[in-house]
Amino acid sequence: MPALVIHGHFYQPPRENPWTGVVEVEPSAAPFHDWNERIHSECYQPNACARITDPATGGQRIVNNYANISFNFGPTLLSWIKSNHPHTYADIIDADQASARERGGHGNAIAQAYGHAILPLCNERDRQTQTRWGLADFSNRFGRDPEAMWLPETACNDDVLGALIDAGLRFVILAPHQAARVRVFGGDDWRKANEQSVDTSLPYRYSHIDGSGRSIAVFFYDGPTSRAIAFENLLRSSRELVDRFAQTAQDRGFLNIATDGETYGHHFKFGDVCLAHALEIEAPARGLQITNYGDYLDQHPPAFEVEINNGPNGEGTSWSCSHGVGRWIRDCGCHTGGERGWSQHWRTPLRQALDLLRDENAKRFEATRGNLFVDPWQARDDSIDLVLNQNHSREEFLRDHAGRGLSTDEQWRALTYLELQRMLLLMYASCGWFFNDISGIETIQILKYAARAIDLMDQLGLPSVRGRFLEILAEAKSNRHEMGTGADIYRRFAEPRGPSHRELETAVISA
Repeated sequence: MPALVIHGHFYQPPRENPWTGVVEVEPSAAPFHDWNERIHSECYQPNACARITDPATGGQRIVNNYANISFNFGPTLLSWIKSNHPHTYADIIDADQASARERGGHGNAIAQAYGHAILPLCNERDRQTQTRWGLADFSNRFGRDPEAMWLPETACNDDVLGALIDAGLRFVILAPHQAARVRVFGGDDWRKANEQSVDTSLPYRYSHIDGSGRSIAVFFYDGPTSRAIAFENLLRSSRELVDRFAQTAQDRGFLNIATDGETYGHHFKFGDVCLAHALEIEAPARGLQITNYGDYLDQHPPAFEVEINNGPNGEGTSWSCSHGVGRWIRDCGCHTGGERGWSQHWRTPLRQALDLLRDENAKRFEATRGNLFVDPWQARDDSIDLVLNQNHSREEFLRDHAGRGLSTDEQWRALTYLELQRMLLLMYASCGWFFNDISGIETIQILKYAARAIDLMDQLGLPSVRGRFLEILAEAKSNRHEMGTGADIYRRFAEPRGPSHRELETAVISA
């Protein structure tokens, strides 16, 4: 029986006001309060209880799609779902547990890099923290260690895959065009690979470039079928969907698909129902075995090796940019509509401004070594415990990482430094660059994190970088002339106008 794995990448950027922790009204999501609520109603909740008709009995069957697909949820999104829709959250966790019982201990859920940053564009420290926070969040929620991590936008290069190997992960999912060369395991002859030539029905072994022999398995998803689901209306009929699966899987032992999870219900109405009927009824009837990557890998270890495409200048490649990872650093030509003549030249100064803020704070944070923290970067990595557990003793955490008891003022400063670092990580969410203009709500959100970081610097009495930050942002011109520049947008929409600093101090290290 050919094996079938469908992976859904479920993600929304964090939407909470970084000062209050409250998601504010988003008029574009009307009639819902905000986009999280809208997409939960259209996708996340329906996929937990899709209603289909059983052809054998004519009765109604309720299907939890998460029990039939491989999936990842963005940690910040899953935190929001837990707080606002606990029944959906419980269904997601239950589905992973049920799949682990059915598939030899391999649950359907995999982890995700915490803040959905483009990992090849992160510096080494940020990449490490994004990875460690994603792993810690997963273990805290699902009660087990993850076998894999979803890379935001599947963006990777050798450095990123090396980080996954260092973290002890077992496999990763990539787009077929991210393969560069393949060969029989242990063989001498490499052959070039690309989207047309790489065999996506096989897992591959990728070896760490440090020569240690450590490795990770790579699955390349089937590109044409995944695109047909995401963009070509293949979800209009479960019969057509399974026909496509059966045709593609013919004479192959394995078919794997990867799309945004929001495809099933949000992008395509009733996509959740189509998926449920396909996987619960029609695919098994056509001889397709529904499984997940971990279970399949147990039975089919890699017989081939792969080297990946590192992209232009080694910056990396991704699934949604034909120019490597240019979409998140320059006007590469990839965008999401907009008016004729619009450009995305604003992407470069936006990243430069955020990099300035990050790098200046790295110096200040390092200066706390031996004072507030024994090792500030280890304290940052471990501070995810404070985010995940509001009952975790702050005093005990700080004593462990300072090597001594801290005064009340020192505790406040240490926690404020950690909250400042959290803002600096969240401001790199990929959505800030993805769309067509710097005035979009996603970009404004990451600018709010930058504003909160600058606010916390002021509270700590650190030298201000706001002037230089705004000078760089002023080079980012909005395509909407009435919006002005990135600096104008920052002042108008990102900087706080509400409570005083002192009233907000108690909010540091909030979930």
